[in-house]
Amino acid sequence: MHKIIFISLLLFIAGKNTVFAQTKTESVLVAKDTLKSNDIDPLTPAKAAFYSAILPGLGQAYNKKYWKIPIVYGALGTSVYFYIDNNRKYHQYRDAYKSRLEGYTTDDLGFLDNNRLIAGQKFYQRNRDLSALVTLAFYALNIIDANVDAALIQFNVDENLSVRPVIYPNDVTLKTNIGLTFNYNF
Repeated sequence: MHKIIFISLLLFIAGKNTVFAQTKTESVLVAKDTLKSNDIDPLTPAKAAFYSAILPGLGQAYNKKYWKIPIVYGALGTSVYFYIDNNRKYHQYRDAYKSRLEGYTTDDLGFLDNNRLIAGQKFYQRNRDLSALVTLAFYALNIIDANVDAALIQFNVDENLSVRPVIYPNDVTLKTNIGLTFNYNF
């Protein structure tokens, strides 16, 4: 007897939940059909920045801005090239100066005196350090660009809000006026 009451009660409760579930899904469907859905993912900018931090240009590919990838690699490659070149020349001047101090004069920079070798070391060391800072700046700019671009993609840009240039004649002076119109349609 208790089993029959328990099973009937269980079926009654299960039947009520399915009725409620059906009404809930119907109301959600009606709400989705009548309202315009904006799918905004707040983690998209963080993902793009993370991808660019792992591999430069990957965040731009994630944002589908493929034309920016050669710019990223061009900027980073150029600054790395200048870093390597200045580092090589710095070591060349430093090694020539060290060999001069030891008494050897058989180097490629034998035509320079010691003061010029020291000045060359300082010059190329400063340029090397500056190239390293520029490389880091381009790397950070790559990450920031991916982050900002991913955030701006999610903004709603439609025809209801627009700014357009306008050329219109002035009725009093009969001259042409140039301006901007700000339109907002409800």
